[in-house]
Amino acid sequence: MVITRIKLKNWKNFSKAEMSLAECTYVIGSNATGKSNLLDVFRFLRDICKPQGGGLQKAIADRGGISKLRCLHARNDPEVQIDVEFSDTFDSVTPLWSYSLAFKSEPRGQRRVLITKEEVIDLKSSKTLLKRPENDDTGDDARLTQTHLEQVQTNVKFRAISDFFSGTVYLRLVPQLLKFADKIGGNFLEDDPFGQGFLGRLAKTPEKTRDARLRKINQALSAAVPQFGELKLDKDEMGRPHLKALYAHHRPQGAWQQEDQFSDGTLRLIGMLWSLLESNSLLLLEEPELSLNSSIVEQIPLLMQRTQKLAKKRRQIIVTTHSDALLRNQGIDQRGVLFLDATANGTIVRPLSTEESQIIDSGFSVAEVMLPKTKPANLDQLPLFSS
Repeated sequence: MVITRIKLKNWKNFSKAEMSLAECTYVIGSNATGKSNLLDVFRFLRDICKPQGGGLQKAIADRGGISKLRCLHARNDPEVQIDVEFSDTFDSVTPLWSYSLAFKSEPRGQRRVLITKEEVIDLKSSKTLLKRPENDDTGDDARLTQTHLEQVQTNVKFRAISDFFSGTVYLRLVPQLLKFADKIGGNFLEDDPFGQGFLGRLAKTPEKTRDARLRKINQALSAAVPQFGELKLDKDEMGRPHLKALYAHHRPQGAWQQEDQFSDGTLRLIGMLWSLLESNSLLLLEEPELSLNSSIVEQIPLLMQRTQKLAKKRRQIIVTTHSDALLRNQGIDQRGVLFLDATANGTIVRPLSTEESQIIDSGFSVAEVMLPKTKPANLDQLPLFSS
């Protein structure tokens, strides 16, 4: 299953936004236009569907309540709404499912967040599988505090949507959390978005599957990291897992290094490539260029494409980036580029214009055409700092 289209109303920066998603979508825009907030839509849907400790109310509470989640421009319409369309495969043009969720806080009383709309439609048969509020909701407002998406008793007919959302992975691996894990201790953020438990995930993967994935990662890294050889997972005398890599060396047998000796960029690449091979659900990558040499960053789109071909099932990927080097890659499909532009009425999300596409078709890169448009208009007017 893949997401083909998403529509937002009153979500954080976005008063109204509608966008199509590709197999790999690149989200670009100035600082504070809402790139992270756009990724958070998919994390929010994942949090609703968590089999343990999830649900609509917790997902909202974890974001500081509906007042922090709702767009500041939502003065006359307090309702937040998310509409998603799905297809079965990347090659399918016609969407097969749609899921809609809308909610707002009670104007008085307990001030609970109540669902105002939840709808699932099988677009192939034009059959509505769920339409809320329904009769049973009318006499019991407490039912409207929970989605059917989060309840296994009620999502049987569309559980594939819930399973897809719950499998979403957000990754912004912080290498220091791996390098100094013993000193930092065992306090983990929920869902481990910064990769502190990455080595544990590798260790829990069945050995045959883990070794096959590491071999595929090794193929990709050997072209990107100088002198990089073999990659494996070992355990120390305390039973703690460690990544080890064999680097070409002046010694005939080379030299093994442990993850605390890896460069930050190498660790981030390993985390990204493992995540690509790990599942076929949605993968959210925030600024994957951090800590990497620009020559390697330029190859990230190619590395993702090659890893997708090595994987048993391809993942849909959404990437946010500021990187000139990454967006210089000529292999980026311009149909998968979304540009975020802040306006007085909230952030606008748009694909490339016809003119922009024509310029890229003439030989220019996405970086050359679009990144100049992310530069703040008054940047040249900032006073210089004096010593």
